[in-house]
Amino acid sequence: MKIIILGAGQVGATLASNLVSEDNDITVVDNDGSKLMALQDKYDLRVVQGHASHPHVLDSAGASEADLIIAITTNDEVNITACHTAYSLFRVPKKIARIRSEDYLRYMDELFVSTRNTEEKTTDYAYAIDELIAPEQLVTNYIARLITYPGALQVLEFGQSHVSLIAVRAYYGGPLVGSALSSLREHMPHIDTRVAAIFRQGRPIMPRGTTMIEADDEVFFIADSRHIREVIAEVQRQDDQYKNIMIAGGGNIGFGLADKLENTHTVKLIERDRLRAEAISERLDNTTVFCGDASDHGLLVEEHIDQVDIFIAVTNADEANIMSALLAKRLGAKKVMVLIQREAYTDLIQDAKIDVAISPQQATISAILTHVRQGDICNVYSLRRGAAEAIEIIARGNAESSKVVGRQIDQIKLPPGVTIGAVIRDDEVLIAHDKTVIETDDHVVIFLVDKKFITEVEKLFQLSASVF
Repeated sequence: MKIIILGAGQVGATLASNLVSEDNDITVVDNDGSKLMALQDKYDLRVVQGHASHPHVLDSAGASEADLIIAITTNDEVNITACHTAYSLFRVPKKIARIRSEDYLRYMDELFVSTRNTEEKTTDYAYAIDELIAPEQLVTNYIARLITYPGALQVLEFGQSHVSLIAVRAYYGGPLVGSALSSLREHMPHIDTRVAAIFRQGRPIMPRGTTMIEADDEVFFIADSRHIREVIAEVQRQDDQYKNIMIAGGGNIGFGLADKLENTHTVKLIERDRLRAEAISERLDNTTVFCGDASDHGLLVEEHIDQVDIFIAVTNADEANIMSALLAKRLGAKKVMVLIQREAYTDLIQDAKIDVAISPQQATISAILTHVRQGDICNVYSLRRGAAEAIEIIARGNAESSKVVGRQIDQIKLPPGVTIGAVIRDDEVLIAHDKTVIETDDHVVIFLVDKKFITEVEKLFQLSASVF
């Protein structure tokens, strides 16, 4: 595909690295020449310096021949205008925009219109954007899922939430630790689940029946979403449900999280800016809002941090998030979760007492990749800092036109490190086993330990040329 990425920030750079490795023709546009030079030195791509929404800049970037424009600058208005200009002047068929403003998102049905599958011009009042990516909403929903399932490192949903992929850290003394995967059925006789992957000391291990789970392994299970808690309990200490929650940061994520949780949990929120603290206090009904510094030892002690089940640091500053979380943990918070923007900090907190680190970049990239991938792909999750992926893809055709339909899983030639974890057929969840047969319109959940094989997986699910 010919793809233009508008914005060379952290998300743009990471996205470019993902897409370049899949043999796409990539052009990156940004005002900052130094960022563009750094990208060009590292990857095989084109760069154009200039204002992302200006017609002559889009023209220079090759908009007239582009298959897709992804507008992810730091400015909502630039992203909106760029997408609309790309369609109005150059008829770019697909346009994705990152939008942060709550106001725009609140009126998205009235303001934005998809131009796919239509030759008609957009209305006078609607902006031509096919897909909106709202990072703050994605991260808020992701954190809310982790709070719902204590003990999980990740909870990813597929098939309209029927199937979940759960990442759990195995601990010494856990029921499955020291056991072979073939004994899963003995431990959970009433639950059908499958281990999609194991990461040991950061390296992937392909799960086989004889594979033993060791303490400190990061284990990815696929299961019916109704059985998540039972699966987590097999390898992780069964944590009590979180009741008392403290949030550091009253931005879009902090406010959205408090709004989601305040009717089911006891929530306290600390916001540094007085005006912002007053504004969100008026909008939240059952959340106690404080104006102060979340790394203030006295404030945390005064607000009984030792009684907090989970402390969630989601300010805009990585350093503030890390320091406040470490302090909260030292003062008695049972668990801490931090939002980390800079990838370089991810390694630093591996040895620190941080329970969960959240990357807004990975959430954004996962949402974008869902719309970039070839074939009938419904969901994409970028994992392990972009090295691995989990996808949901629809099987089309019949036994003659498809390489997967009508075949047992053990008859399908999967690339190395690729596991079929589950099949969603209508509303029925089938955990994948060797003799499971793929049928037309099945939603197939696949885990790739190495995402470089994604193109081969896409080809595997494409209909043969003879059909056309």
